[in-house]
Amino acid sequence: MMTRVTMLPVMCALLVLTACAKPPTEQIAAAEKAVTEAQQSGASTYVADEYAKIEGTMAALKKEVNEQDGKLALFRDYGKVEQLAVAAKSEAERVTVEATKKKEEAKAAALQAQQVAQEAVAATLALVAKAPTGKDRAALESIKADAEALKESLTQVQAALDAADYPTAQTKAKAIHEKSQAVSHEIETALAKIGKGKPSAAKTKK
Repeated sequence: MMTRVTMLPVMCALLVLTACAKPPTEQIAAAEKAVTEAQQSGASTYVADEYAKIEGTMAALKKEVNEQDGKLALFRDYGKVEQLAVAAKSEAERVTVEATKKKEEAKAAALQAQQVAQEAVAATLALVAKAPTGKDRAALESIKADAEALKESLTQVQAALDAADYPTAQTKAKAIHEKSQAVSHEIETALAKIGKGKPSAAKTKK
């Protein structure tokens, strides 16, 4: 039979085990903070696959915490939770740096695409302004309306830039550039038809 003296070390050991059987709240909080910063840096957009893996790690962490919480205090072991928290924090910090870099690259590309689109629209509008009226006036007016619509659509590119949605801004700018080229081609074709329909100066002379 155990005496109080012999039971004391056992009780102390149980108390130590119980005290240690607590989730690593500081490590978990640090991991959550790092993941939030990664998300805010645009990781889900610019490094989507890597960010998804981090989310998977955090999901596994929460699942492990729940499983350990469901056990008796003496049988709880949050060692795996701590490992997952440390891994998630480390990966989130790395991904934040990578996402920030790619976001800056996307911004530069979007701004360049915006400039190209603006120049293309300006060239198209200038071509429209030079177009003479003739029997195909209705066609030219329709093309002019398309050109004006392109000018208005440039505001959508700026709105995407203002929202820091650089992939969308770049996509819209490229679409405007391509459409501008198509409209310019339509104008040139219409002008060519008008030119063919007019008698040359040589033929009008008697």
